[in-house]
Amino acid sequence: MNLSEGVQFVSFVILAIMVIGAALGIVLLSNIVYSAFLLGGLFISISGIYILLNADFVAAAQILIYVGAVNVLILFAIMLVNKREDFSKIPGRWIRQGATGLVCAGIFGLLGTMILITPWQLETRSPLESNTVIAIGKHFFSDFLLPFELASVLLLMAMVGAIILARRDLIPELSQAEPTATALTLPERPRELAAIEK
Repeated sequence: MNLSEGVQFVSFVILAIMVIGAALGIVLLSNIVYSAFLLGGLFISISGIYILLNADFVAAAQILIYVGAVNVLILFAIMLVNKREDFSKIPGRWIRQGATGLVCAGIFGLLGTMILITPWQLETRSPLESNTVIAIGKHFFSDFLLPFELASVLLLMAMVGAIILARRDLIPELSQAEPTATALTLPERPRELAAIEK
Protein backbone atom coordinates (compact mmCIF):
# COMPACT_ATOMS: atom_id res chain seq x y z
CA MET A 1 0.00 0.00 0.00
CA ASN A 2 1.56 3.29 -1.09
CA LEU A 3 0.90 6.75 0.32
CA SER A 4 -2.01 7.60 -1.99
CA GLU A 5 -3.81 4.33 -1.21
CA GLY A 6 -3.32 4.93 2.51
CA VAL A 7 -4.75 8.45 2.27
CA GLN A 8 -7.72 7.13 0.29
CA PHE A 9 -8.32 4.38 2.83
CA VAL A 10 -8.15 6.77 5.80
CA SER A 11 -10.41 9.26 3.99
CA PHE A 12 -12.93 6.51 3.23
CA VAL A 13 -12.95 5.34 6.86
CA ILE A 14 -13.51 8.91 8.12
CA LEU A 15 -16.29 9.53 5.58
CA ALA A 16 -17.92 6.16 6.37
CA ILE A 17 -17.93 6.98 10.10
CA MET A 18 -19.45 10.38 9.30
CA VAL A 19 -22.15 8.78 7.12
CA ILE A 20 -23.08 6.17 9.73
CA GLY A 21 -23.02 8.69 12.60
CA ALA A 22 -25.16 11.22 10.70
CA ALA A 23 -27.63 8.52 9.64
CA LEU A 24 -27.99 7.28 13.22
CA GLY A 25 -28.43 10.86 14.43
CA ILE A 26 -31.18 11.48 11.85
CA VAL A 27 -33.11 8.45 13.05
CA LEU A 28 -32.48 8.61 16.79
CA LEU A 29 -32.64 12.33 17.65
CA SER A 30 -36.02 13.56 18.85
CA ASN A 31 -35.51 17.15 17.63
CA ILE A 32 -36.47 17.25 13.96
CA VAL A 33 -34.40 20.39 13.26
CA TYR A 34 -31.22 18.64 14.40
CA SER A 35 -32.17 15.67 12.23
CA ALA A 36 -32.53 17.97 9.21
CA PHE A 37 -29.10 19.52 9.82
CA LEU A 38 -27.59 16.05 10.18
CA LEU A 39 -29.24 15.14 6.86
CA GLY A 40 -27.19 17.94 5.27
CA GLY A 41 -24.05 16.50 6.89
CA LEU A 42 -24.97 13.07 5.55
CA PHE A 43 -25.30 14.43 2.00
CA ILE A 44 -21.92 16.19 2.26
CA SER A 45 -20.27 12.98 3.52
CA ILE A 46 -21.74 11.01 0.63
CA SER A 47 -20.40 13.60 -1.81
CA GLY A 48 -16.95 13.02 -0.28
CA ILE A 49 -17.29 9.31 -1.08
CA TYR A 50 -18.23 10.25 -4.66
CA ILE A 51 -15.05 12.32 -4.90
CA LEU A 52 -13.04 9.27 -3.80
CA LEU A 53 -14.69 7.34 -6.65
CA ASN A 54 -13.61 10.01 -9.20
CA ALA A 55 -17.24 11.01 -9.79
CA ASP A 56 -16.65 14.74 -9.64
CA PHE A 57 -19.89 15.86 -11.28
CA VAL A 58 -22.05 13.59 -9.11
CA ALA A 59 -20.30 14.94 -5.99
CA ALA A 60 -20.91 18.54 -7.05
CA ALA A 61 -24.52 17.78 -7.95
CA GLN A 62 -24.97 16.07 -4.58
CA ILE A 63 -23.91 19.22 -2.76
CA LEU A 64 -25.73 21.67 -5.03
CA ILE A 65 -29.02 19.79 -5.36
CA TYR A 66 -29.41 17.81 -2.16
CA VAL A 67 -27.70 20.12 0.32
CA GLY A 68 -28.44 23.40 -1.43
CA ALA A 69 -32.01 22.70 -2.51
CA VAL A 70 -33.63 19.63 -0.98
CA ASN A 71 -32.21 20.00 2.52
CA VAL A 72 -32.95 23.74 2.60
CA LEU A 73 -36.50 22.97 1.44
CA ILE A 74 -36.88 20.45 4.26
CA LEU A 75 -35.60 23.00 6.79
CA PHE A 76 -38.01 25.63 5.48
CA ALA A 77 -40.90 23.18 5.72
CA ILE A 78 -39.97 22.24 9.29
CA MET A 79 -39.59 25.82 10.42
CA LEU A 80 -42.72 27.04 8.63
CA VAL A 81 -44.95 24.30 9.98
CA ASN A 82 -43.53 24.54 13.53
CA LYS A 83 -46.41 22.62 15.10
CA ARG A 84 -46.11 21.16 18.57
CA GLU A 85 -48.22 18.12 19.25
CA ASP A 86 -48.59 16.04 22.37
CA PHE A 87 -48.26 12.42 21.37
CA SER A 88 -50.65 10.10 23.13
CA LYS A 89 -50.04 6.41 23.62
CA ILE A 90 -51.18 4.32 20.68
CA PRO A 91 -52.81 0.99 21.55
CA GLY A 92 -50.92 -1.95 20.08
CA ARG A 93 -47.80 0.11 19.44
CA TRP A 94 -45.52 -2.85 20.08
CA ILE A 95 -47.04 -4.63 17.06
CA ARG A 96 -46.09 -1.73 14.81
CA GLN A 97 -42.61 -1.53 16.30
CA GLY A 98 -42.12 -5.27 15.89
CA ALA A 99 -43.28 -5.16 12.26
CA THR A 100 -40.96 -2.22 11.58
CA GLY A 101 -38.07 -4.10 13.19
CA LEU A 102 -38.78 -7.17 11.03
CA VAL A 103 -38.87 -5.09 7.85
CA CYS A 104 -35.60 -3.35 8.78
CA ALA A 105 -33.95 -6.68 9.60
CA GLY A 106 -35.14 -8.10 6.26
CA ILE A 107 -33.74 -5.14 4.32
CA PHE A 108 -30.47 -5.39 6.26
CA GLY A 109 -30.28 -9.10 5.46
CA LEU A 110 -30.93 -8.50 1.75
CA LEU A 111 -28.31 -5.76 1.54
CA GLY A 112 -25.80 -7.88 3.48
CA THR A 113 -26.40 -10.81 1.15
CA MET A 114 -25.94 -8.56 -1.87
CA ILE A 115 -22.65 -7.26 -0.50
CA LEU A 116 -21.37 -10.80 0.12
CA ILE A 117 -22.35 -12.30 -3.26
CA THR A 118 -21.29 -9.35 -5.45
CA PRO A 119 -17.91 -9.80 -7.16
CA TRP A 120 -16.07 -6.60 -6.25
CA GLN A 121 -13.14 -7.18 -8.61
CA LEU A 122 -12.59 -4.12 -10.80
CA GLU A 123 -12.48 -4.68 -14.55
CA THR A 124 -10.60 -2.07 -16.54
CA ARG A 125 -11.64 -3.12 -20.03
CA SER A 126 -12.92 0.29 -21.12
CA PRO A 127 -11.03 3.50 -20.35
CA LEU A 128 -12.53 5.85 -17.79
CA GLU A 129 -14.59 8.74 -19.05
CA SER A 130 -12.47 11.86 -19.15
CA ASN A 131 -15.50 14.16 -19.05
CA THR A 132 -18.22 12.78 -16.81
CA VAL A 133 -20.56 15.71 -17.51
CA ILE A 134 -21.00 14.69 -21.15
CA ALA A 135 -21.60 11.04 -20.25
CA ILE A 136 -24.15 11.91 -17.56
CA GLY A 137 -25.88 14.40 -19.89
CA LYS A 138 -26.23 11.72 -22.58
CA HIS A 139 -27.81 9.32 -20.07
CA PHE A 140 -30.10 11.99 -18.59
CA PHE A 141 -31.56 12.94 -21.96
CA SER A 142 -31.79 9.42 -23.38
CA ASP A 143 -32.05 6.51 -20.94
CA PHE A 144 -33.19 8.29 -17.77
CA LEU A 145 -35.29 11.17 -19.11
CA LEU A 146 -38.59 9.98 -17.57
CA PRO A 147 -37.22 9.34 -14.03
CA PHE A 148 -35.40 12.68 -14.16
CA GLU A 149 -38.60 14.56 -14.99
CA LEU A 150 -40.65 12.56 -12.46
CA ALA A 151 -38.17 13.50 -9.73
CA SER A 152 -38.65 17.20 -10.51
CA VAL A 153 -42.45 16.80 -10.36
CA LEU A 154 -42.12 14.97 -7.04
CA LEU A 155 -40.00 17.80 -5.59
CA LEU A 156 -42.57 20.34 -6.77
CA MET A 157 -45.36 18.37 -5.09
CA ALA A 158 -43.33 18.25 -1.85
CA MET A 159 -42.82 22.00 -1.92
CA VAL A 160 -46.53 22.70 -2.53
CA GLY A 161 -47.46 20.30 0.28
CA ALA A 162 -45.07 22.06 2.68
CA ILE A 163 -46.61 25.44 1.82
CA ILE A 164 -50.15 24.13 2.33
CA LEU A 165 -49.21 22.60 5.68
CA ALA A 166 -47.57 25.84 6.79
CA ARG A 167 -50.57 27.99 5.87
CA ARG A 168 -53.28 25.64 7.13
CA ASP A 169 -53.87 27.43 10.43
CA LEU A 170 -54.35 30.77 8.63
CA ILE A 171 -57.28 29.57 6.51
CA PRO A 172 -60.74 30.29 8.00
CA GLU A 173 -63.36 27.62 8.45
CA LEU A 174 -65.75 26.86 5.61
CA SER A 175 -69.13 28.49 6.07
CA GLN A 176 -72.48 27.10 4.99
CA ALA A 177 -72.97 30.06 2.63
CA GLU A 178 -69.98 29.00 0.51
CA PRO A 179 -70.29 25.25 0.04
CA THR A 180 -68.30 25.25 -3.20
CA ALA A 181 -65.27 27.10 -1.80
CA THR A 182 -62.14 25.11 -1.20
CA ALA A 183 -59.32 25.66 1.27
CA LEU A 184 -57.00 26.80 -1.52
CA THR A 185 -59.29 29.61 -2.72
CA LEU A 186 -60.21 31.10 0.65
CA PRO A 187 -58.69 34.39 1.77
CA GLU A 188 -56.23 34.36 4.61
CA ARG A 189 -56.66 35.99 7.95
CA PRO A 190 -53.77 37.23 10.06
CA ARG A 191 -52.29 34.84 12.61
CA GLU A 192 -53.13 37.17 15.52
CA LEU A 193 -56.83 37.29 14.60
CA ALA A 194 -56.93 33.51 14.18
CA ALA A 195 -55.47 33.10 17.69
CA ILE A 196 -57.96 35.59 19.23
CA GLU A 197 -61.01 33.95 17.69
CA LYS A 198 -60.08 30.58 19.11
